[in-house]
Amino acid sequence: MKLLHILTFTTSILISLTTISQNVKDSTITKTSYGIRIGADILKPLVSVLENNGSSFEIIGDFRVYKNFYSAVELGFQEKTTNEDYLNFSTKGSYIKVGGNYNLYENWKGMHNEIYIGVRYAYSTFSQTLHNYTPNVKGTYFIPITIEDGQEFTNLNAQWIELIFGLKVETLKNLYLGGSISFNNMISTKEPTNFKNLQVPGFNKVNLNSAGVGFNYSISYHIPIFKGIN
Repeated sequence: MKLLHILTFTTSILISLTTISQNVKDSTITKTSYGIRIGADILKPLVSVLENNGSSFEIIGDFRVYKNFYSAVELGFQEKTTNEDYLNFSTKGSYIKVGGNYNLYENWKGMHNEIYIGVRYAYSTFSQTLHNYTPNVKGTYFIPITIEDGQEFTNLNAQWIELIFGLKVETLKNLYLGGSISFNNMISTKEPTNFKNLQVPGFNKVNLNSAGVGFNYSISYHIPIFKGIN
């Protein structure tokens, strides 16, 4: 619930900044800057600190290919300990996401904000460590006993597709704040014997229907390379 409040509050700030940016931009500018925009997700490390269950970071980048089309990439690492009803395990690994965004927002002259839809192909390599588990024993004749395991499963991988909706707002010259939500669908995953990949770096929690949801709040900087007609 606290995370939902944080996301709602931050989104409200970004929308307000968009309105402010519209009022202060010079409408006489007719050319826009093409270049590389690089940054980082500021939500993932914040959540890791608040939940005290591991560490996570993600580097983001995009390049404006033509008018409203952007190529995009994300590189990340995640180490997380998860407590379920009957088991405790840790996930550790890295991931890469590649794809593109299409800007749906009609900017005023001189503005470079985005409200976009995007797609990603993602691939992750990781390991799982099963710390302990409790057999799900029903009835009153058997007492559930927690079994300490400590077994590590390595050389695991997963690949999936993401559909993304997001926005990016230029708050200062070439400095952007952004937020997005992604809907993920697993294509394939290599799992250990007798243990499912319930958590995948970059994908987050894997639901029973092989679907997942992700959030991103980022800060990035645009490095101009050349000028072009908007």
